[in-house]
Amino acid sequence: MATTATTGAIAVAGSEERMDPRKLIAFFAMVLGMFMSILDIQIVSASLAEIQAGLSAGSDEIGWVQTSYLIAEVIMIPLSGTLARIISTRYLFAISAAGFTLSSVLCATATNIDQMIVYRAIQGFIGGGMIPSVFAAAFTIFPPSKRSIVSPIIGLIATLAPTIGPTVGGYLSHAFSWHWLFLVNVIPGILVATITWNFIDFDKPELSLLKKFDWWGLISMGIFLGALEYVLEEGNSNDWFNDSYIVAGAVASAAGAIVFFYRAFTVDFPVVDLRAFTNRNFSFGSVFSFVMGIGLYGLTYIYPVYLGRIRGYDSLMIGETMFVSGLAMFLTAPIAGRLSTKMDLRLMMVIGFTSFAAGTFVMTHLTDDWDFYELFIPQVLRGFGLMMCMVPINNIALGTMPPSRIRGASGLFNLTRNLGGAVGLAVINTVLSNRQDVHYERLRENMDWGNPAAIDQMNNLTANFNSYGLDGASAAIKQMVGLATQQAIILSFSDVFLILTVLFMAMILGVAMIKKPAPQGGGGGSGGH
Repeated sequence: MATTATTGAIAVAGSEERMDPRKLIAFFAMVLGMFMSILDIQIVSASLAEIQAGLSAGSDEIGWVQTSYLIAEVIMIPLSGTLARIISTRYLFAISAAGFTLSSVLCATATNIDQMIVYRAIQGFIGGGMIPSVFAAAFTIFPPSKRSIVSPIIGLIATLAPTIGPTVGGYLSHAFSWHWLFLVNVIPGILVATITWNFIDFDKPELSLLKKFDWWGLISMGIFLGALEYVLEEGNSNDWFNDSYIVAGAVASAAGAIVFFYRAFTVDFPVVDLRAFTNRNFSFGSVFSFVMGIGLYGLTYIYPVYLGRIRGYDSLMIGETMFVSGLAMFLTAPIAGRLSTKMDLRLMMVIGFTSFAAGTFVMTHLTDDWDFYELFIPQVLRGFGLMMCMVPINNIALGTMPPSRIRGASGLFNLTRNLGGAVGLAVINTVLSNRQDVHYERLRENMDWGNPAAIDQMNNLTANFNSYGLDGASAAIKQMVGLATQQAIILSFSDVFLILTVLFMAMILGVAMIKKPAPQGGGGGSGGH
């Protein structure tokens, strides 16, 4: 009898271990769709100047090519879990992939900035439906023993896509034209839509839920998250609450938040299920995801700003320099996957946060002549740290969620990363501008007539410009102001890197708050069958 029981157990385990090829094909098509959606957040960042010239847009308008995408996407991401329950993952993903492809074509055909902003908003909203579904599918259709393979894949895509976005965008706009930033989505988009339509069969639609759909909850969530994203994206450039639009956005976001949370806790079928936060590991995993969003999107932003403003790099050169982080992530992903089966996930996170903090600490010594080789080690540390963090964070946050909650929880988890990025960019931009002013004032105080070094440099510059037949004194003063401004910018960059270093070191203490997760390697566990 014992032998029969053992044989039966082995047969059941073996059937769990074998993956349905159709599900594998569907999953990898979904991964490609998620990659496209996340890539498109950053693919335009290094090429905004080309788009601005092509559409004859103003400098105050061109930023909305990115902002409109982010605002729309951040609304769709938490909504996607509810939509997947109502119409099924198959319909949601296939429709999202097809809509994303069509809106990409519209972006490429835009003839003015207004059209581009509308098309990018549509692209972001529809594309946002593809991101959480992949996380939910990974923890639903794969047994826990396969997590060491699946989790690094989705972690890699979620972090690699925004990191290499400037690289891909810089190459496409240089080699072809800015239109190809969007046209590049067409063939993969058609493939993803076709494959997911034919191969996804993870769940069935629950159309009866449509009768209970909370429309007021949806409207209030849209106002809450959309206005919040607007305030964070535009706040610094508009001088925060000295601008009436920012004030209006903040008030609208606060009012939307009150209505949204009230509805979320009182209606039978809320538009977003917040009960996932009653799971302690999910709550802490979401906090870590928020911080990873700050590091991921913040550094993807600040490196190109330094390389463009200080080093004078064009979009292609920026992309080639930034590629190091992406390569480090790619090479670390299988290592992180293997370690997740053999090591306490909390220890992995400590290693990851330490590596990230070490990379940003090195950058606190930044000077105006740092180039590819000086930036190499910080970028490797950043790429390694991101992957060592993302794999355990995904497993800790979503690995213990019951199947009924996994779709909604996945939307919330991905939302925290995007909001972390938005908050991080707002703080970074504010710190850069405020600290630049502080450093400039301090430098200017030292450049007075009582400073022998300043007088010597001033006299040398004056004599040099006089030798070219120029007004030496005026030209020398202008150059000294330029040097002081540049040095103030570099010092403000160092301040940002120091803040990030402190933040990621603090996260090491936060790891102690997590309950020890179950091992990921065995066949058992409550993962997501």
